[in-house]
Amino acid sequence: MNGRRAVSVDAIESKMSRYAERVDRAIGKEFELYAHSRFHDPLIYAVSGGKRVRPLMLMLSAESLGYEGDNVLDAAVAVELLHTESIIHDDIIDEENARRGRMTFHVKYGYSASLLTADFVFSMILSIAARYKDRRVAEVISSAALHMSEGEYSELTIDPKVYKLDWDEYLEIVANKTASLFEASAKLGALIAGGSDKEVSALANYGKYLGIAYQIRDDLLDWKSRDKIALGLLTRYSEGEVVGKMTALSQDYAEEAKRQLILLPRSMASEFLSELTDFTIYRKY
Repeated sequence: MNGRRAVSVDAIESKMSRYAERVDRAIGKEFELYAHSRFHDPLIYAVSGGKRVRPLMLMLSAESLGYEGDNVLDAAVAVELLHTESIIHDDIIDEENARRGRMTFHVKYGYSASLLTADFVFSMILSIAARYKDRRVAEVISSAALHMSEGEYSELTIDPKVYKLDWDEYLEIVANKTASLFEASAKLGALIAGGSDKEVSALANYGKYLGIAYQIRDDLLDWKSRDKIALGLLTRYSEGEVVGKMTALSQDYAEEAKRQLILLPRSMASEFLSELTDFTIYRKY
């Protein structure tokens, strides 16, 4: 990464942090509803850290269509909670002991508590979705949860010792497991802002393509861990082919995400959405 790009990514991260602070305050307010619950402290641990990319996309999508209210915050919390729930499950399935320098949730609290907490989080999401009069909010969140489960199950069934994973299957897993929530986040922002069908579609597609690019970049950053996906691809392709293809795909999907933004009014928010595509493919973590 050259110096100019590094400075650009640093600047984007600084802008992201301002939105993350707003999301964290909304999460804190939501958690106050469960102050006397046994789940309260585990919940705080589960959501701590992270870049809040998904709620950020939701808020920026709404802002890109001229929305300035706080009605996006509940939905922003919901998508972050859905992401949190998926992490709890993923770390159990992948038998991970640490995530970004911290004990994974099941290592700290145990498997049984982890499963119950994930269930509790999903109940919180349902409660949040029920606050919106527009039933499409709940439908979008539900659809994302279903696709995420499909993607996770597809990955779970891969036996890297014998299964030769091809690119179409890999991209389908990525689209379901990760991009579906990115798509939902951007779409929710557009719906809450009252966007036209064309604008809702453009932002949903933006989220989907960005989500694919984001996960591919994650896989590249975690390449040395040799997870199921990496090993599955390496049964069919050489390491050089896989790394080269992933790099190209991440860049291509990021550019496709940018192209969707042409259909939106030009604004500071839409410019920030464009910058997120750069962050996605040049980030180092």
